[in-house]
Amino acid sequence: MQPSHLSDLDLAALLCSRVCHDVISPVGAITNGLELLEVEDDEAMRTMAMDLVRKSAKQASAKLKFCRIAFGAAGSAGAIIDMGEAGDVAKAFVGEEKIKLDWQVPRENRPKQQVKLLLNMMLIATGSIPRGGVVKAETVDGGFAVRASGEGAKIFEKTDQVLKGAAALEEIDARLIQPYYTKRLAEAAGMPLSLALDGADVVVSAVADIAKPLAATG
Repeated sequence: MQPSHLSDLDLAALLCSRVCHDVISPVGAITNGLELLEVEDDEAMRTMAMDLVRKSAKQASAKLKFCRIAFGAAGSAGAIIDMGEAGDVAKAFVGEEKIKLDWQVPRENRPKQQVKLLLNMMLIATGSIPRGGVVKAETVDGGFAVRASGEGAKIFEKTDQVLKGAAALEEIDARLIQPYYTKRLAEAAGMPLSLALDGADVVVSAVADIAKPLAATG
């Protein structure tokens, strides 16, 4: 009988690959900026290099803080997280250059399992608007909905298959591990996921299953 889930070791390895992918770009830019400072005497160039280092360090910090909550333990078992704090972390992660995050989630404490789920839903939503746009996160019916609006918004077939459990485990790689992890979080929290088009928008939603108590840990 084929396993229905990735092994713990495979899941951990692929998530680590995803985190490294997220932070390698700003870290590389910091290295480039520091190398330029070592060899450059022109003040204008040194100023540009220092600006690059500052900007990239800020980006790296924002990405690491986000990944710590979205993928990591973010506290001991049973911990709760302030949704307002999670929103601040999410906004810093998304930035303002290409995608704007409209965080309409009430400032309240929620089990970390649910916070991790929402942040991962947000990642799926941002991935559906490669040309940029607006991502709106809000609470609905005891769960969450994240709406992505932007030119060329689309549901990617592989992501859809993973969320529906239709993808073979051997297809799950570092690119698909994030939607797979989101599906696992939703199952553990008793909040089934759906991914659908609503007009020209992509909507990711997870509504509490009243037949299954919400999990408080993850």
